[in-house]
Amino acid sequence: MMELPKQQTEEKMLNKTAMFLIASVTMGMASVAQAEIDKSCVLPTEEQVADLFERWNTSLATGEPAQVAANYQHNAVLLPTVSNEMRTDTASIEAYFVDFLAKKPVGEINNRVIRTSCNQASDVGIYTFSFDDGHQVQARYSYIYDYEDGKWLIRHHHSSAMPE
Repeated sequence: MMELPKQQTEEKMLNKTAMFLIASVTMGMASVAQAEIDKSCVLPTEEQVADLFERWNTSLATGEPAQVAANYQHNAVLLPTVSNEMRTDTASIEAYFVDFLAKKPVGEINNRVIRTSCNQASDVGIYTFSFDDGHQVQARYSYIYDYEDGKWLIRHHHSSAMPE
């Protein structure tokens, strides 16, 4: 067997050591990055998402538009049931709820599909609103939620009366 000169042997050892150190650092950084992702990923249960509708419905009962608007992101999109105007900020969302809350609405979910992912959730289905004058409106709905600053907020809310 042919022996390598001492300098080549030392270079190979240095290369192997460098490769080992690079691999170790890279794996360590990947572990830290994964830990950060795991720490920042909130995956809600279906029950928790269902509770977000109950939180929203309870805020309707306060009669306070600001209480209802507090459920929405500052730049959320609201496509409301009984208005032709799209609402895209806190002020316009509050303005919508001034008239809507005057009717004393109470929402009830008829059926729903909930989907969850990291820091996001959707609740889509059919609900019925009952008003203090005895009138009811059944509507299709979608809520898209984001987990933001330790709190679940509505990013998108669409509600449209059933066509039939």
